[in-house]
Amino acid sequence: MSDVRHVLVLPDRDAAQEAAEALGERFGVVEEPQLVRDALAGEDDAEDAQWLVVLRDEDGRLDPGELDAFAGEWDGWREEP
Repeated sequence: MSDVRHVLVLPDRDAAQEAAEALGERFGVVEEPQLVRDALAGEDDAEDAQWLVVLRDEDGRLDPGELDAFAGEWDGWREEP
């Protein structure tokens, strides 16, 4: 079993939380995605932090293109691992 992870980069915490909740409805993701605050390099202002939604996809059933489009609904994107 491989440890495949997808990372969605979102502009703020609200977007990350909304996207994490919608993942279950849209893609049937059962495991709770991990939300991680990612401060931009050299930025001290918390407002400039991005939020990452990290989800495991051990079965490889999530389509990267669909995830990218999904993240785009919140002005985000899918980061290539």
